[in-house]
Amino acid sequence: MTTTSAPRAAAPSPFRRIVTISLAVIVALVVAFFAFSNLYAEFLWFDQLGFANVLTTQWLARVVMFVVGFVGMAGPVWLAIFLAYRLRPVYARLSSQLDRYQEVVEPLRRLAMWGIPVFFGFFAGFAASAQWETTWLWLNGGATGQTDPEFGLDTGFYMFAMPFYQSVAGFASAVILISLLVTAAVSYLYGSVRIGQGEMRISKAARIQLAVLAGVYLLVQAGSLWLDRYANLVAAGDRITGPAYTEANAVIPGQTILAVVAALVAILFFVTAVIGRWRYPLIATALLIVTSLVVSLGYPWAVETFQVRPNQRDYEMDYYQRNVDGTRAAYGLDGIEKTEFNAETEAEEGQLRNDADTTASLRLMDPAIISPTVRQLQQYRQYYGFNERLDVDRYQIDGETQDTVVAVRELDLGQLDQSAQTWQNTTMVYTHGYGLVAAKGNERTNEGEPVFIESDIPSSGFLSELDYEPRVYFGENSPLYSIVGAPEGSEPMELDYPRGQEGASETRTTFDEEGGPSVGNFFHKLLYAMKFQSEQILFSDNVNADSQILYDRDPATRVQKTAPYLTIDSDPYPSVVDGRIVWIVDAYTTSSTYPYSTGVSLSSAISDSTNPQPSLRIDDINYIRNSVKATVDAYSGEVKLYAWDEEDPVLQAWQKVYPSTVLPIDDMSGELMSHVRYPTDLFKVQRAMLGTYHVDTAGQFYQRDNAWATPSDPANQDVLQPPYYLSMRMPGQDEPTFSMFTTFIPDGGQRNVLMGYLSVDSDAGDEAGQKRDDYGKLRMLEISADTTVPGPGQVQNMFNSDADIASQMNVLQIGNSNVRLGNLLTLPVGGGLLYVQPVYVQSTGGTTYPLLRKVLVAFGDQLAFEDTLAGALDELFGGDSGAATGDDDVTPTDPTEEPADPDAGDGEDQGEQPEETTPPVAGDEYAQALSDAQTALSEKQAALEDGDMVAYAEADERLTDAVSRLLELEE
Repeated sequence: MTTTSAPRAAAPSPFRRIVTISLAVIVALVVAFFAFSNLYAEFLWFDQLGFANVLTTQWLARVVMFVVGFVGMAGPVWLAIFLAYRLRPVYARLSSQLDRYQEVVEPLRRLAMWGIPVFFGFFAGFAASAQWETTWLWLNGGATGQTDPEFGLDTGFYMFAMPFYQSVAGFASAVILISLLVTAAVSYLYGSVRIGQGEMRISKAARIQLAVLAGVYLLVQAGSLWLDRYANLVAAGDRITGPAYTEANAVIPGQTILAVVAALVAILFFVTAVIGRWRYPLIATALLIVTSLVVSLGYPWAVETFQVRPNQRDYEMDYYQRNVDGTRAAYGLDGIEKTEFNAETEAEEGQLRNDADTTASLRLMDPAIISPTVRQLQQYRQYYGFNERLDVDRYQIDGETQDTVVAVRELDLGQLDQSAQTWQNTTMVYTHGYGLVAAKGNERTNEGEPVFIESDIPSSGFLSELDYEPRVYFGENSPLYSIVGAPEGSEPMELDYPRGQEGASETRTTFDEEGGPSVGNFFHKLLYAMKFQSEQILFSDNVNADSQILYDRDPATRVQKTAPYLTIDSDPYPSVVDGRIVWIVDAYTTSSTYPYSTGVSLSSAISDSTNPQPSLRIDDINYIRNSVKATVDAYSGEVKLYAWDEEDPVLQAWQKVYPSTVLPIDDMSGELMSHVRYPTDLFKVQRAMLGTYHVDTAGQFYQRDNAWATPSDPANQDVLQPPYYLSMRMPGQDEPTFSMFTTFIPDGGQRNVLMGYLSVDSDAGDEAGQKRDDYGKLRMLEISADTTVPGPGQVQNMFNSDADIASQMNVLQIGNSNVRLGNLLTLPVGGGLLYVQPVYVQSTGGTTYPLLRKVLVAFGDQLAFEDTLAGALDELFGGDSGAATGDDDVTPTDPTEEPADPDAGDGEDQGEQPEETTPPVAGDEYAQALSDAQTALSEKQAALEDGDMVAYAEADERLTDAVSRLLELEE
């Protein structure tokens, strides 16, 4: 009998093994290089800006926290597995099932002993690295000087220390619980814990390990319960944030009892580890559960039901007052100045004479509407554009403050002809916008257009006389990236503006400052070719040794990256400061753990008709400060951060984390100070809180019979009305001040009447490094209940339902025209509240842009609708309001009327021709000049209809030349 042995498995080919290993190494190197290239490109960006320490601090902190989390989890879990296996009984009798389990597990035991801790360690490391900011704030946070009313602790404990302690307690609980579970599993698998015949047997070693782990776990829970006592001060309740009577007198004492009991039970587990009796800790654990039910649920329910609810006002007023005081302090509302306002509702002649300085600055140009008008008149080329909503600023002109509507002429490459959108054009030729456009906010032309005081290409106006840098390489709509720079003396490649000298069609320039990382060597070219997935960067001959790459050009993005701990305001705005266009960006420090302060959703609070609800990294807050003013140079992209609120404890902590990144307020120039304003988003958050917290006392807060709300936008009831900037004199002020305003109506119900009027002084002055005393002063007019003043929604309804106004509106819409209502402004003038709303008309065909044609005004229940603000006020106030306005001298004309025919006679009988005059010189020359004038006039009109303002200007120049020749020939 012969047997045939099984064929032996073929040995793996050495060549295949080498290829496999080589491919794996190559893949790993490629992945590592891509990861390195992204990190290094990011470092180059920060380093060029001078903020490299911001990035390296984040990297170092994340690495340190990852290591701490990894070791903190992997170490105890490995030790638990090692001890449970090492101390297993050698001759334990196991069931057949456990024997089979061991046969399966044993070949993998060594891998599992290291793999399980590493697996949990990686998860813990990544979780810990995400908490690095909490840890660094704890390390660098200090005292605020304010104490909480319940425990008497400094509020810095809640803002900096408590979140860290809570995260440590949560991490420690997870580590011990996982260690306890793996210990139990290993002990059962290797016979240290045996279950059978109705009983459980535990070896001495396993008993000690399990009991110690259980005791440590309970000690951690005791510490967590102790921390929960303080967490009550930032927990939201039914009416307030922070403990009310029940929480202070039942919940917090109950948590104290539970913490003590848990610590005692932990001690019993430690005793069990020594004496080996499980009965005492198990009974104690059962008692802990029962105690928890009694002190956490039963006792608080009894106190709330039998004491508080029947006598709530008597028991809880002190706690409500704590919430009122804490909330007002956390949102900067504690310094508000309130005045009762008895509003007049009857309009009389001359009533606005004492407020003429306020009405003279009243804004007629709505920044949310006139962008198409500015685009039509100032775009010049299709590849330029303006934001859909313009910005509001002010400038000193001839010693007077002039409110302005401003916009930056930025690139809009999406409008460039498709055939021109080559990589070289979009990256190296079209690299920047050009110029800032400014129009008076309170004036208009006869045709209803803005009155520009800075405009055109090349720029001209009062700012150009100061010789500012008009080029805009960094803006809100800049291209994804541009490559700029060239050796000195080389021919410029970048298009500067579409007009040149001596008949040239364009002017070109070369960027000559440090604005982005260098791409002058092969390695940097390779980095950015991968980053932007563009091989042209690597192979283009135009990328030279002096080339720089500009990216992340949005001012808000640049500030957010250089100061990642800040929340950025949604409305950066451009100003000309010290000869440069700079973007001024407001930024906030926030917290969600300020004791006794009610929280708010930041995204909801700042959402209105001009700002759809944004998505924010940090949303739920209960503390906010405008701690930083930032500037971004529109030419060089340089970012500067200034400590605006140097007393803010959150900013002080972050300044220790990122030293030398925030400049002192003393470094702010006087010109920069003159353009700083109170930030929009902070004001919106404050008005959201003032709806409830405009009251001072707990009694008023408890009754809640005077709660307010921000009115809906009259033009869109689904969103809130935005606040607005004006230079205006509030009752009690000596002179008009650049301020921001909003109104309040009753919360709930259908009554749209005015309850409050809020302003904040937004003028920081013009002294270098020194804020004006009244900057940030909140002033509230509380409308007396004796007089009913219509709210914005009611006034809009009055405008819409008035028969005379409706008929005039219908006339405006005859033909291809739409009526657009501007911002409805409310002004406390003439002893009452005046409403003003500009009305724009926009054609629906051909060249379309809104023009100011009418103005609506209301005072009390009296309305007027006229061509100008001056006329409307005079009509409303008995024929002479006494007010001064920006359109006093305007004679409105209809821009849609056809211009007079230059060939037509001016006699009554159009068929009768005037007697011909023989020109004093040769007829051919005179006829040629006349023909040139007619041709130029026709071309000028055609250019205006096409919206080509460059052709319009050229035709106008030819017309001027022809008219000059005609005048010379007639002399």
